[in-house]
Amino acid sequence: MDTRTLTGIEAALRASWAADTCSPDDVARAAWTEDNPAWGHCDITALVVHDLFGGDLAVGEVWLGGEQHGYHWWNVLPSGVEIDLTRDQFRDGQTVTGRRTVPRPVGRPLRRAGEYELLRDRVEARLGAPTLRRGA
Repeated sequence: MDTRTLTGIEAALRASWAADTCSPDDVARAAWTEDNPAWGHCDITALVVHDLFGGDLAVGEVWLGGEQHGYHWWNVLPSGVEIDLTRDQFRDGQTVTGRRTVPRPVGRPLRRAGEYELLRDRVEARLGAPTLRRGA
């Protein structure tokens, strides 16, 4: 496991989120702003955390007003501890239901590979070292 602290990794991620790494699906619902930097970053953030710590990915459905608004991703570390660094993006009463744990897809191109690589590179630059794994 990486010796860097989770607090330092979280700070590097938060400083790296930007409009150019936000999910286009989420931007269609609401623009990315510095006031809500986690918005639209759950999937690629979970992948970067997975690069560093391994484990599994957790995914659930996002609901608002009886309508599904996509999916939310977070991490389950090998110890079983769950880490969700983007949970605070939900500010309008959204709920996340139907949690399931999934392994990281292997051998398939990521749908948002460009945004993932950009975020990962920014985090690596802020941490001063490459991530342990390369999932893309």
